[in-house]
Amino acid sequence: MIDDDWKVRASAIIRSILTRRNIKYHELAIRLNGIGVEETQSSISNKISRGTFSFVFFIQCMEVLNIDEVRID
Repeated sequence: MIDDDWKVRASAIIRSILTRRNIKYHELAIRLNGIGVEETQSSISNKISRGTFSFVFFIQCMEVLNIDEVRID
């Protein structure tokens, strides 16, 4: 299914950034909570593994990870 391909791609982008920066879901949750976004390690894990997160969540993650640009290849 085409939608599943997009979900996998979206998840891969966030996972790749987290891996390169050596940041675990727990740390991401702490950072998101720091800007007022209430997420838990578990909720983040579920969203990313399913690939079912909003663009708002994606931008919030990029903000707390200090990512200014994202390449989509």
